[in-house]
Amino acid sequence: MAGVKRGQEASGQERQVILAQEAEDFLDYLSAERAASVYTCRNYRQALEEFSSWYEKNNGGRADWLKLKREDFRSYLRSLGARKLKRAAIHLRFSALRSFYKFLIRRGLLETTPIKDISMPKQEKRLPKFLTQEQVVGLLEAPLVELERVQKGRKQSGKKGEGAQEPCFKYEQKVHACWRDQAILEVFYSCGLRISELCGLKVEDISFGGQSVRVMGKGKKERIAPIGAPALEAIRRYWKELGAVPEEKEPVFWSSRSKAEAPTARLIQHNLKKYLALAGLDPSFTPHKLRHSFATHILDAGADLRSVQELLGHEHIVTTQIYTHVTVERLKRVYDQAHPRA
Repeated sequence: MAGVKRGQEASGQERQVILAQEAEDFLDYLSAERAASVYTCRNYRQALEEFSSWYEKNNGGRADWLKLKREDFRSYLRSLGARKLKRAAIHLRFSALRSFYKFLIRRGLLETTPIKDISMPKQEKRLPKFLTQEQVVGLLEAPLVELERVQKGRKQSGKKGEGAQEPCFKYEQKVHACWRDQAILEVFYSCGLRISELCGLKVEDISFGGQSVRVMGKGKKERIAPIGAPALEAIRRYWKELGAVPEEKEPVFWSSRSKAEAPTARLIQHNLKKYLALAGLDPSFTPHKLRHSFATHILDAGADLRSVQELLGHEHIVTTQIYTHVTVERLKRVYDQAHPRA
């Protein structure tokens, strides 16, 4: 999404965009009160800056958010279409603008939104990509395959003389990473978590007796997710390798063997690519694809859509309905292959 960040020099003929106070208040509200992710805050800021820049360029003055009319946004929508932007990118921009105007209405600054009833281009129907159950098993075992390789390499280097071995702390860190990552992948698939939710898990959030996990989702919305016995066992094995059970307020997973800090989303994404390649799978798959796999597999097994919505922490069931398209498409393929008069 195009936009010019505050505090940076604008390139070319563009000028630095200074947002109105209402917009800055909205962004502060997103971060502080709604606990929106850094990606959401970044995208919403860029959306507001981009509209502000467009408005000033086309109208010769700064946008007064409290006085803008429906036609202003219809013109903006046409300009986005003229730029040949993808429909998803257009929807993202208007989602930010709608959220901003809802904020202004809640604060009593407006009674209605000028974006109401603006016809948007229909979203492309893209089916979520997911792994088969067999592929998931291969991925879950990949960290243990890597662990075996690390341990074998240690033994072989030891035979060549003590000086040939890598420092002990480096070896221990590699072993720690393998056990941690195996547990992370098990929890991802077992609970269908978002990556931000997994990074935020604390020891106190896990109930081993109740086989459940307390998850803090988007907008600080809390939910209880079931967790399978294999995932709980993977956590136990990881903590055993760690040497002790972390304190209740500490993260379930540590960034390193000596640091009680949660691993970053970037670290998890980086390591996932390694394990996907090791399992012979597409390295471009993201952690979110494990969430897709979770949803698809439990729907295939007979779960109802409302239950899947709650498990995923979706606010609206329309978000969950995309997975029914996946299962229906698979049923069609089975039908075509198996039915004598298909």
